[in-house]
Amino acid sequence: MANKTNSLAHTKWMCKYHIVFTPKYRRKIIYNQYRASLQEMIKQLCSYKGVEIIEGHIMPDHVHLLLSIPPKISVSSFMGYLKGKSALMMFDKHANLKYKFGNRHFWSEGYYASTVGLNEATIKKYIQEQENHDIALDKLSVREYEDPFKG
Repeated sequence: MANKTNSLAHTKWMCKYHIVFTPKYRRKIIYNQYRASLQEMIKQLCSYKGVEIIEGHIMPDHVHLLLSIPPKISVSSFMGYLKGKSALMMFDKHANLKYKFGNRHFWSEGYYASTVGLNEATIKKYIQEQENHDIALDKLSVREYEDPFKG
């Protein structure tokens, strides 16, 4: 899979991107009851544009994706499409979110994107182990705080 090239009419291409984006105010809203529906929406929207999801993981407060985006679509236009349409679909499917996110702003502005190149296996491993790493760090930093105003 690492050296698999795709083709368009006159083009051979291998454009893979590691993309991370977060909900507004980095709320941990997408983890519990909305995780499955958000996952289906992202899969559906990617298939509409011909974008292949190589690896993906939804964390409590952000989304990691390893995508193969055709060169005829710019990364910025695809991310605008993905974040915009998924926000509208979330508000249509889960009407109670309108009260938590005013003015239909589900995602925060911006995103992180980097080209993968030929180190795809490293990025896939990072995405798969990200949640386990975060859980391990949370267990290490369990510290009981005492009330400074207590007698």
